[in-house]
Amino acid sequence: MAQLIVTLPDGSTHDYSLFKRITSIGRGKGNDVVVDDDSLTETAAIITRDGSAWLLEPLGGTSLRVEGRKRSDHDLSSEVPATIGETSIRLCEEALATKASEDAPQTPAQSTTRLGRGEDALTALGQLHAFSKQLLSEHEISKLLDNLMDAVIDVTGADKGFLILLENGELSVKVARNLARKNIEDAVSRVSDTIIATVARDKEPIIVADALSDEKFKSSESVVNLKLCSVMCAPMTDKGELIGLIYVGNDSVVDLFEPSDLEVLTIFAGQASLIVSNALLLNSLRRETEDLKRTIEDQRFGEIIGSCEPMLSVFRKIEKVAGTDISVLITGETGTGKELVAREIHRRSPRGDGPFVAINCGAIPENLLESELFGHVRGAFTGATSTRQGRFQAANGGSLFLDEIGELPVALQVKLLRALQEKTVTKVGDTRPEPVDIRIVAATNKDLEQEIRAGTFREDLYYRLNVITLHLPPLRERGDDVLVIARYLLEKYNKEYGSRVRGFSPAAIKAIRRYTWPGNVRQVENRLRKAVVLAEKSMIGSADLDLGESAFEAVLPLQEALDRFRTDYINEVLARNGGNRTKTAKDLGVDPRTIFRHLERLNEPDKTSA
Repeated sequence: MAQLIVTLPDGSTHDYSLFKRITSIGRGKGNDVVVDDDSLTETAAIITRDGSAWLLEPLGGTSLRVEGRKRSDHDLSSEVPATIGETSIRLCEEALATKASEDAPQTPAQSTTRLGRGEDALTALGQLHAFSKQLLSEHEISKLLDNLMDAVIDVTGADKGFLILLENGELSVKVARNLARKNIEDAVSRVSDTIIATVARDKEPIIVADALSDEKFKSSESVVNLKLCSVMCAPMTDKGELIGLIYVGNDSVVDLFEPSDLEVLTIFAGQASLIVSNALLLNSLRRETEDLKRTIEDQRFGEIIGSCEPMLSVFRKIEKVAGTDISVLITGETGTGKELVAREIHRRSPRGDGPFVAINCGAIPENLLESELFGHVRGAFTGATSTRQGRFQAANGGSLFLDEIGELPVALQVKLLRALQEKTVTKVGDTRPEPVDIRIVAATNKDLEQEIRAGTFREDLYYRLNVITLHLPPLRERGDDVLVIARYLLEKYNKEYGSRVRGFSPAAIKAIRRYTWPGNVRQVENRLRKAVVLAEKSMIGSADLDLGESAFEAVLPLQEALDRFRTDYINEVLARNGGNRTKTAKDLGVDPRTIFRHLERLNEPDKTSA
């Protein structure tokens, strides 16, 4: 170990062990080597280690002389002494240093080079700054952790350092480095189990000045066997949870570390925590991506994603009805994916190679809808400048999807029923029927039976369309399907928009599960498109999805919830019975007066309005 021999103007000689790459010398108490020489400045020189060389460089106008000649720097490893101010400095073998120290009175200034005071603090800061820059450029986790441990050893004066991670409840050495920046073999046997267990339990950093004499640790088998001297250990935590620790030691010097050393070690432990946490998060995201791909493949039914029991029931029905020409009615709230189901029925049918034609019956003005469905001849109406086929003719040999069939005007329902029964259509303005070979798949978000009772939908058409019903559950009733769909869409939009968003924050995942998604899958699509384009971080948060607390309904008091359910349920049964109060009371098993009182409450004027 390199030893610095310092001879002061009064003739006294002192020696210092050199551990660090940069060692400061001067009158100031914050220096590594403090010299009592009034001719020197606060920090007069620094010694820099470069391989086997130890370069002495003067600072702030300090005069450096070697063998009487003024020099700008000097390699002390030559063992030729140098003079700064009136102080002589030389480097020598440890044995010579020991003799020199025996000849001179011992003072507190003769302690080993320390960290964390004055220039040492600047050195530590420089190491942290340099390592922070590496974080931005280096992406290989193992190399980053090796570099971090090398930096820790440099600034603490330790001769070995270990990074230990907590995995599946067990502590395991992941990085073990020595002063020569090489990996240590058989690392597990080189650390004290007792010291590690203490830090892991208390989650507090500790210094052990002389382990063999320490009352707390001297009886530890690992301390005795390893003949430990100076040890420091600091925990690595993430959100208060232990994820590992950094352990450094020196087996040849006792009382090496000071509280300031521990502060620096704790800072490096914080850096290590960030690296490890990010690495774990990245690995978790990679696993999630792979799991998502497998999950999507497992849960995908064509272009439809879902694994909840209601969706599995829909998939089973699709497999059964796809091979037939039976008419299918798909029901469900807006945005539940009714067209996707219709396309899947068509794709799996014998008509799969034929056209799939979709028309939204609620999106086309009534006066144009007949022409859209059946076509028109030239001159049939103002603006009909040419003969044009309708959606029925375009779907010939394939499938026609009638979306929002509940919006179809009653007059057109009659013509649609005739076309379905006779398998022919007549263009607007023409008298010649044309045969069509199509399969009808219809969809609605309305209760068509209620529409029939209200007289807005024909019962005969309903039974013609509703041979098989497929009901799509709303997203709020599909459990974790919403999360699988959200992750699938995130990956899709990342590619589409060239985004670097990696995933969802834990708060976003919780919000996605908690929100009721009244717009169903379509709403998820819209929110995610916006989030992917506008997100400023790599992880989408709940705010990016507009899922702050204001987005969630307040929890109702139990009595208010019961009253609301009671009111809604009575209204539903009343509607089912066509407003017949007596039959409603009988069905509900209550006195008819209960229904009358219910209706009276509904008809009461709002007492809060003036």
